[in-house]
Amino acid sequence: MHSNLFEALADPTRRVIIEALRDGERPVNDIVRQAGIHQSGVSRHLRILSEAGFVSVRPDGQQRLYALRPEPFRELETWLTEYRQLWEARLDRFGAALEKRRGERTTPTKEPR
Repeated sequence: MHSNLFEALADPTRRVIIEALRDGERPVNDIVRQAGIHQSGVSRHLRILSEAGFVSVRPDGQQRLYALRPEPFRELETWLTEYRQLWEARLDRFGAALEKRRGERTTPTKEPR
């Protein structure tokens, strides 16, 4: 796992840009409108996302179209899956221990005669 993937996603503006690209290719002006920052700022964030592998760019006449690349998201999913499995197993054991404890509390005790 490359730490630059997390560094690229750490910035909230870059996450807005990624959201803007979820539905497919978009020119920078569309991204600027959605991000709510100047074109120079969007371009800087797109460059960082591109360097991290999240975004590809394709020239189309006078404009450039930006799109998400699936590979870094797959890499993140693989990394997260390993930790999800670890925590789910721990939470399952914790849940079983809680249920056992509840069962011990609700079991009536026999009173001596």
